[in-house]
Amino acid sequence: MTAKGIFITGTDTGVGKTVVACALVRGLTSLGLRVAVMKPVASGSERTMQGLRNPDAVALAEASNVPTRYAEVNPYCFEPPVSPHIAANDAGIRVDTDVIRRGLVALGRHADWVVVEGAGGWLAPISDRQTMADLAWALGIPALMVVGVKLGCLNHAQLTQLAIEARGVKLTGWIANHADPSMTRVEENLVALERLLGEPPLAHVAFSPGETSSLTLKKTAARLVGSGLSF
Repeated sequence: MTAKGIFITGTDTGVGKTVVACALVRGLTSLGLRVAVMKPVASGSERTMQGLRNPDAVALAEASNVPTRYAEVNPYCFEPPVSPHIAANDAGIRVDTDVIRRGLVALGRHADWVVVEGAGGWLAPISDRQTMADLAWALGIPALMVVGVKLGCLNHAQLTQLAIEARGVKLTGWIANHADPSMTRVEENLVALERLLGEPPLAHVAFSPGETSSLTLKKTAARLVGSGLSF
């Protein structure tokens, strides 16, 4: 069986990509699928006895049911909590999308699905010349957009959708993550998002920071099965 993959992107940094990615991984595994994960580029990592470890990459690995080495999950790991391209330049490292794609293919040999989480927003730079958009395009898998439901989301969601389509990457849907519990007029914003993006969300994720480790998007996973691009 050929593995399928999906690239989790977001309307900004801090909109819940990792929460959604982990919940989707758990949803796919609950369907009996072997699910590998990748966080190809990550900054804001911690020094441990095993080396640098990024909390988002660790969370993804814990949700996965395919045993992998940390370096396979997170091939480019940087310590400073800054834009990946700055962290990479400081470390004297060039982020190579070909290396990441080969890693994706290798993971796909032992999995039914590979869930890949980007860093920052769709156009977050990974080098002086390339962004997360270039990485997603190089991987050849569709994108799933996480919309952080907060003030400004109508603009950010539309811009991200347009940028994904302009880069020639298939957008397989979007998920509403209720990132700001103090936001007012939420329902009206959700109605506007559905109209402006042209389709309803695949799922709503409620604001529940203490329950993210158990959140499972099984219905969303079931809808996505069969829709990913082979690689």
